[in-house]
Amino acid sequence: MSMTNNDLPVAARGRKRDPERDVAILEATIDLLAEVGYDGLSTAKVADRAQAGKGTLYRRWPTKTDLVLDAVAHMKAQQIDLEALPDTGSLRGDLLAMFRPQDGAKVDRILRAMAGVVSMISQVPGLADTGDYSIFEPWITANAVLMERAQARGEIPPTADIALAAQIIPSMAAYRALILRVAIDRDLLERLVEQVVLPALGESSFNPSPSQDGMGQDG
Repeated sequence: MSMTNNDLPVAARGRKRDPERDVAILEATIDLLAEVGYDGLSTAKVADRAQAGKGTLYRRWPTKTDLVLDAVAHMKAQQIDLEALPDTGSLRGDLLAMFRPQDGAKVDRILRAMAGVVSMISQVPGLADTGDYSIFEPWITANAVLMERAQARGEIPPTADIALAAQIIPSMAAYRALILRVAIDRDLLERLVEQVVLPALGESSFNPSPSQDGMGQDG
């Protein structure tokens, strides 16, 4: 009599994925990417650092590139909570409120890891052309949500190109991290919001009431 996969004991079907183990693996990947770069990183080294089975990593991430992309996406997602976005009453205030200063060690780790991403992009054929924005997606999504809120309350016009405008700040942050190896700072963020993002959305034609414009702004 044949036996289906569902008839097998749990141990025979394989262990259920452990989210905490995945996080440990992705964190180990970022640490190694920052320490030895993309060339020096290997799935075996990540398994040793995370104290995880090599077979588990290869099943979950068939290639080193897959692992690094997921790890960097995980790193970016940690920096923003889509369930708890700022709500200051103005788009300017919301965008600025997402800025979170980080200590030097964390910034250095992020910049070193992103330098490894540059090396990966240059070495993996077709990767730069895939349109895979997974490492920037959390920030793009967050900006889009804030802009949609502003549109709903009449702060920006219905014709505003939110999909495009939501990419402006993440794109600049990526350029600085990947190419210039410096983090985006508060001063640059303010200039981007006031001189680029808001005008691109048509916000300059809107005259908010004093109470709305000043509510909760941190700038």
